[in-house]
Amino acid sequence: MAGDEWTTMPLDEAVQINPRVLLERGEVYPFVDMKAVDPASRIVGPSEMREFKGGGSRFMNGDTLMARITPCLENGKIARFAAPDNQPMGHGSTEFIVIRGKPDVTDNDFAYYLTRWDGVRQYAISQMTGSSGRQRVPTNALTHLEVDLPPLPEQRAIACILGALDDKIELNRRMNETLEAMARAIFKSWFVDFDPVRAKAEGQQPPGLAPHIADLFPDSFEDSELGEIPKGWKVGCLGDIIEIHDSKRIPLSSRERQKRQGPFPYYGAAGIVDHVDDFLFDGIYVLVGEDGSVVTDTGKPVVQYVWGKFWVNNHAHVLKGTGGISDEYLLLLLQQIYVVPFVTGAVQPKLSQTNMKAIPVVHGSPRVSQVFGDIVRPVFAKIRAMQDEVETLAILRDTLLPRLISGELRLLDAERIVGRCV
Repeated sequence: MAGDEWTTMPLDEAVQINPRVLLERGEVYPFVDMKAVDPASRIVGPSEMREFKGGGSRFMNGDTLMARITPCLENGKIARFAAPDNQPMGHGSTEFIVIRGKPDVTDNDFAYYLTRWDGVRQYAISQMTGSSGRQRVPTNALTHLEVDLPPLPEQRAIACILGALDDKIELNRRMNETLEAMARAIFKSWFVDFDPVRAKAEGQQPPGLAPHIADLFPDSFEDSELGEIPKGWKVGCLGDIIEIHDSKRIPLSSRERQKRQGPFPYYGAAGIVDHVDDFLFDGIYVLVGEDGSVVTDTGKPVVQYVWGKFWVNNHAHVLKGTGGISDEYLLLLLQQIYVVPFVTGAVQPKLSQTNMKAIPVVHGSPRVSQVFGDIVRPVFAKIRAMQDEVETLAILRDTLLPRLISGELRLLDAERIVGRCV
């Protein structure tokens, strides 16, 4: 329980809500769009630099941005603004409520975790008004919520404990981004730009390749319907190198899922939609959006690399590589394909199984594909391990947060728990 030194006060007395930030009309500042906020990330950077015209939210580096519109708030779109070094002020969507710590009352780091706490978020959700599908939280609704505040030193300690977990989560994510970028770069060099073949065609040793790997690549090109390709390589269809497991998918309605809540991810076309009490798949798979969210802004398919036990609805194709093609090769190949010509439906875009299988691709020699798989499998094993750790740490953070904010858990106990994990 909260200690004797804790105080109870309205939220608008505990923190600054939409604090005043002076921006000059016509000047360009960092802009944050709602789409940029990732519910799984503590920070959000600028979406772009945009002229300030007088409307929208305004904030400073370190301020907490809380979505006030449905379903963004329900989805947990709450993050701290990370400003670029040269400009500490920014502006953004009109659908943000800006939260900042109050001098001598609340630590700014603590104010972020207070905002993430379900006691604040669920209260805000309960105060939404407006028409269905466009409901939003009136800013003045938060003035009626009372919160318990520990003394400032304890606030800082709570923020430090939770921040240590978030720091480790963000470090793992950055490392995974680096590893994925390395794998993509190798794939593009070998199978898109054909760099080793070009080097050998010019009488040079391919840079960075061991001789026994360089020997696997030809030293010339030949024409094909897709343009020049390495000699001896073939043009085929995506269907030649994939196993399709769509027949195992089972869609569940939201009502069914509500009755079957559990630990297993339930995937849709673009990501995890829910968690349920059973699974259909167990292993490493590649999911490709079938309808709805099927194409990215760059015209590539919406692709997910998934593993473990999970359920998939009928909005995502479920694939594995076959014929010596690793799942990781398949993932990286799909990320390179311009899929727009194969998508049908203007209102509800769809990448049918037939069209997906017919997408033309260049097939490298079996030996080159095998060696590539041998190189990237350990990389993706590391990615999976770090992502699994991220999810474990996020669960721990989300378990500790309400207990620390409410005073139920003592700081020393929390420090011991976190110390074993980071």
